[in-house]
Amino acid sequence: MGLLGEILLLPLAPARGTGWVLRQVVAEAERQYYDPSAIQRELSELAEQLDQGLIDEAEFDRREDELLDRLEAAQQRRAPAQGGGWTPPPR
Repeated sequence: MGLLGEILLLPLAPARGTGWVLRQVVAEAERQYYDPSAIQRELSELAEQLDQGLIDEAEFDRREDELLDRLEAAQQRRAPAQGGGWTPPPR
């Protein structure tokens, strides 16, 4: 189909371009959300808020658990990209 197919699909080009842009935005948002250094920074800020009395212990524990879950998910996402991750030795 080649050239004829491209000509027939030309009216859909803006929609395909929009889809590509949306995929790029989502990929960047996920990269930032699962960035270990950003998560570590948020954990430090959370500890400072607790030390300053801006949040109570229960709020700290809840938000810390969320951040630690995100950090674990980030490490799991990175492991397959770095050669499959850790596998236990055979018994």
